[in-house]
Amino acid sequence: MWWKEPVTTLKGVGVKKAAELAALNIFSVGDLLEFYPRQGAYLDYAKLKTIKELDVDNSKQIFKATVYQVKNGYGASRRSYTSVTVRDETGYATLYFFGGQRYKAQKLKPDTVLQITGRVRQGRTTKSISEVDVQPLEQDEGKTPGIVPVYALSGNLTQKNLRTWVSEALRLAAKDLPESLPAKVVSQCNLPDRYTALKNIHFPESWEALRRAKQRFVFEELFLLQCGLLYYRQESHDNREGIKHAADGALVKDVMQGLPFELTAAQQQAWREISLDMQDKKPMHRILQGDVGSGKTVISALALAKAVENGYQGCIMVPTEILAAQHFETLEQYLQPYGVRIALLTGGMRAKARRELLLNLELGLVDVVVGTHALLEEDVRFANLSLTVTDEQHRFGVEQRARLSNKSANAPDVLVMTATPIPRTLALTVYGDLDISVMKGRPPQRKPVRTLCYTDERRREVYAGLVRQVQAGRQAYVVCPLIEESDVLAVHSAERVYEELKRDFLQDIPCALLHGRLKGAEKDAIMSNFAAGELKVLVSTTVIEVGVNVPNATLMVIENAERFGLAQLHQLRGRVGRGSEQSYCVLLTAADSPEALARLNVLHESEDGFYLAEKDMEQRGAGQLFGLKQHGLPDLRIADIMRDVDVIAQVRQLAQAQLRTPEDWAEIRRLVEMQFGERFNMIFNT
Repeated sequence: MWWKEPVTTLKGVGVKKAAELAALNIFSVGDLLEFYPRQGAYLDYAKLKTIKELDVDNSKQIFKATVYQVKNGYGASRRSYTSVTVRDETGYATLYFFGGQRYKAQKLKPDTVLQITGRVRQGRTTKSISEVDVQPLEQDEGKTPGIVPVYALSGNLTQKNLRTWVSEALRLAAKDLPESLPAKVVSQCNLPDRYTALKNIHFPESWEALRRAKQRFVFEELFLLQCGLLYYRQESHDNREGIKHAADGALVKDVMQGLPFELTAAQQQAWREISLDMQDKKPMHRILQGDVGSGKTVISALALAKAVENGYQGCIMVPTEILAAQHFETLEQYLQPYGVRIALLTGGMRAKARRELLLNLELGLVDVVVGTHALLEEDVRFANLSLTVTDEQHRFGVEQRARLSNKSANAPDVLVMTATPIPRTLALTVYGDLDISVMKGRPPQRKPVRTLCYTDERRREVYAGLVRQVQAGRQAYVVCPLIEESDVLAVHSAERVYEELKRDFLQDIPCALLHGRLKGAEKDAIMSNFAAGELKVLVSTTVIEVGVNVPNATLMVIENAERFGLAQLHQLRGRVGRGSEQSYCVLLTAADSPEALARLNVLHESEDGFYLAEKDMEQRGAGQLFGLKQHGLPDLRIADIMRDVDVIAQVRQLAQAQLRTPEDWAEIRRLVEMQFGERFNMIFNT
């Protein structure tokens, strides 16, 4: 099959060029055809502006110009930048590069012809271009009429290289290109055939032809993804006999009545949905999305109690040993008073204790086990498993969920929980194989966290406030984006901040530095000491983002908050406000632009994680925010979850209608494997 042949079969692609293409994940001729031009990056030379024609209205515009000179300088607050003066026959403009972008600018040589995209303002002497993206062009580009693709390249590859090789690949495709969608779907949805769409996404005949080509590939990607998720669900759950639990009995009622608080309305609704699922013969396959601090653990305790009172076992898997210990302690409080036998299984256990626990688990002498990835190991066997709970689901993928479920002879009920608020449209893609329950709000006993945003000029004032919190008997987190200093990024590192605080503020206050390079035992010891109150201040990277529960911690300081997304900042903020005292989250930022400050101010205005996730997706894109690979799913190459929300709903219905008979399943699997191979293997082979 020609599309699986290596790119070296194309004229002009030798070993060196093949290596540079490999850096772009282009290995085969088919990969090359699926390396689509950059989003929106097509040149219509008839419409390219000159420098004189650029509007100074702060809008993004595209033009062509030649490099005149490159300079380095310092702006406000001694912030370094690189300026590149460019010119054409109508005048001059100045491009400004900051931070990590300076490296790209410093490589530009005089007389290099560039395609430039950026935001245009009026500078002191020339038009000023910010948020710049540049692509070197061939000297004679622009003389050929028509719409020309622009690819995101690296190394010594040129636009001319890619266009030449793609043209050759399209000539091969014209002779023999298999269709990757069922014929009736192409017809029903009025989509162009695959060859026509490929030709027009690379070399469009018109802007309308380009629109239809993009529409076709967005549809194809989302349709095949939904088919894969539905296939996985049918194979792993719908075709397996489940376990029917009885209605809530004495143990569930005892646990509920013994809680030191009333369930919120959102918790009650979530429990109703889960309880009814467990009473059905069909296996439960549900995700519980609970915002930070919404009280998901108590719902999992009720589900585990329901499994136990029906004579079965339950397990709960979490990503770290610290979280496993926390869940174990919490579930002990909820369940052990009523005779439920609970055990903790982690990778760091002594061999003798582990053997004893595994034997008791296999004999049915343990009712509930809390563990890490250690639960997935082959020698972990259950006597009668009916419920698996996975917490902080975004750390586990499709494959791990399946491995845990396969430890039961029948299909167990599956409950996955996440504190990462995922808008429903994205959840249908990331968790298309799961039913969804949502818990919004916080238990009434928890006060909202006050969020404050300050520029770096007020750092010393903020840390003086941190000392006052500690002197009042509280604890605090300080979170930094990097472990150590960077030559590229001008940000506060955890190591530097830790040394500064010890020297200037925390001379007599117990503190520690926590980051991902420490060994697991070191991290666990630091977190245990902080949770026990022996450490008062924890300087950390984002390793403390998920699940850590220290009710006495009332202050979170986040350095260079502009470097984080809103959803991640919300997760970090959720580490405080877990006790009865008023808590604070202080966002420190080196950014002084109105746009950056306005973005951070959204956190001051809202504690709704779902709203913040929506805003984050609008600003950063769903792929960057949630990384589909983490879930065992292929990254999306052209579809966008926010932009293509209507398409998701459409393809889900079509996929459900398409996959009704064994012949349908066989056909869609053949098409997917033929066209995408490894990209969808995780879904189809789980």
